[in-house]
This record gives sequence, C-alpha cells and structure tokens, in this order.
Amino acid sequence: MSKRRVLDLLASMIQFPSLSGEEREICSYMQSYVEDAGIENKRIDNSLYFWLGNGSNRLLLASHLDVVPPSSEHPYLPFEATHINGKIYGRGASDAKASGAAMTSALLELADENWVPDNGQLIVALTECEETDYENNGLQKLLQTSLPRPQAALIGEPTNLVPIVAQKGLLVVRLDSTGKSAHAARHALGENAILKASDDIQRLLNLKFDRTHPILGKVSVNVTSIQGGTARNVIPDHCIIYLDIRSTPSYTHDEIVDTIRNIVDSEVSVHSGRIVPVSTEIDECIVHACLDAAPGTQPEGSPTASDWIYLKGIPSVKIGPGSSELSHTSNEHVEEKEVLWAVDFYKAAVKGYFSRTSATESSS
Repeated sequence: MSKRRVLDLLASMIQFPSLSGEEREICSYMQSYVEDAGIENKRIDNSLYFWLGNGSNRLLLASHLDVVPPSSEHPYLPFEATHINGKIYGRGASDAKASGAAMTSALLELADENWVPDNGQLIVALTECEETDYENNGLQKLLQTSLPRPQAALIGEPTNLVPIVAQKGLLVVRLDSTGKSAHAARHALGENAILKASDDIQRLLNLKFDRTHPILGKVSVNVTSIQGGTARNVIPDHCIIYLDIRSTPSYTHDEIVDTIRNIVDSEVSVHSGRIVPVSTEIDECIVHACLDAAPGTQPEGSPTASDWIYLKGIPSVKIGPGSSELSHTSNEHVEEKEVLWAVDFYKAAVKGYFSRTSATESSS
C-alpha cells in the first residue's frame, strides 16, 4: 500500500460535509472503502466498525466522522482538501478525520502484511455524532448494541501524537437564589436575590479542592453566567448562576456537588454531568505500547472532552495527528508528515500492545 494513500483517503473524507447527524454519505464511503479491501465490517446507523482477528483480547481504535459547521473566514473552501506547504486544510482535517484515515490505513496495511493478533482482535470504529448530538452518540450506540467491549482502546483525536492518559470532565451546576420582590424605592420590604447570589459567588471564590491529580492538577470552578432581575426599579426575587466546573478523577461529580451545597445558600442542581473525567494508569500495557511507538514523548493530560467518556474503566489513551488548538477554527489543518507518521505509530502501538499482553498472559 502506498504511503501517500492515507493522504488521498483523508482528502476524500474532508470532501464530505459530515456535520453531526449528517454522516450517512461519509459512512457509506468508508464502508465501501474497507469492503473493497476485503475487510469484515458492521454498520449501525451511520457508525461503522471493522476488524482483524477474532480473539478475546480486543483493542479498539476509535475516532469520529462528524465535524462542526464551518467557521467564518476559512482561507480555503472548508469541504475541499487544500494542500499547501505540506499541510492539508479543511474542516475536519485534524479533528478528527486525520485520525480516522490513519487508523483505517493502519489496519489495512496490517491486513496486507497478513498480520493477525494472537488470541486478539483489532477493531477500528468510525462513529457519528461525537461533536454535538450526545443523545445519538455513535460510539455509545455501538457499545450498547453489537460492538464487543474492548480490553484497551486508542481514541483518535488531535494531540500531535502525544499520548494523553488523563482527560478532564465537565460538570455544569446551576444555583438558584430566591428573594422577595419589592419596589426599588421600598427596598427594605424586599429581599434582593442578586445580592444573595453575590454572597454565594464570594464563597465559591474561596472554595478550594485539596486533592490534586498528578497530571490534570486541581478541579476548577468558574462562574460563567448570571441571570437576575426583571426591571431596573424592582428588587429581584430570583437569580440564576451557572458554574463551569472542570473536574478530575480525584473527585466524583457527586462529591463536588455536595461540597458546593455545603457552602452556598442557593438551591443547587446539576445542569449537566455526563462528561466525566477519565484517566489511565501509567503502567498499563496500552500506555507502554504508545510510549514505545512514539519515542521522546511523555504522558500528558487534556482539558478537552472526547468519546473516551464512554470507555470509562477501560485502559485508554487519547492520541492522534493534528493540533487540538486548531479544532473548530477557520485555520484547521494538519501536517501531511504527521498523518503519514500516524499510520506507522498506530501500527507499532497495536503490535506493541498485543506483544505485551501476550507476554503477560504467558508469564501468568
């Protein structure tokens, strides 16, 4: 297989405007692509997975087919792959079609080499609705239906091929402060909900979460929205505050919510808690396999969410070509040489993982 073939595949994938919920055409294209290579596959709605081997030790390589809408001021057409100075520009070029193209190419190259994992199965999943449509998330749907639960996983997201072994969660909390309305000229007859809320904000500013995660650091709490008041001459009887909390595995979301309830007077409710923090121990076979396949790198953490949350409890590493800082921007692009290297990286990491797990089984 030509090394440039992965770049052609990525260019073809970029040409599909596969916004969340609109992945049917790109999924059909990828299904035909792997079928033409003689690879077994299965499709659930607009998510696809395909595999080598049939053993019980399963390694999953997962990435997503959907993209966010184009930004304003793209330097080139967002759904045309533009090659400039060794870079490929286009929506999804790095987030995350480069990972999907490299994972697919890695499996096909391994198949061409007649490589099959001993007592194992290599699975690549390309899924729908990762970016926005959480209720229809493709990976979650596959795991709930027919995709076998893996023993380890690589999550294809732009990390410049640096192994990410911990990922922050997102907890959105709502605080409702209740007061009593009155005419502003007779403010003593009322109770100002905004002032009560401001007292709670001050308490939150002094809140410290002592447990520090070795890679992700501490939990952060930020007031990101405040809504209160109906008229300039009325004492407000209600004020709503939203908190953006970036969580770490050092605390459960329930622990964080209970801590906040104990220090504020407002009513506390969870607006969203589905994006949980996840992490993988450094001594796991999949981490060692990644470090061996990407020499010179060190495990790092990530503040951004991914489909890793659906694999909580499974040793996983988030890793792929491209820069996370370019995700969802008009300047989104990926280095061609990094996409080429990603194919070699995934192949080496896959072989390294199965070699390590086979050795562990033999010695036990």
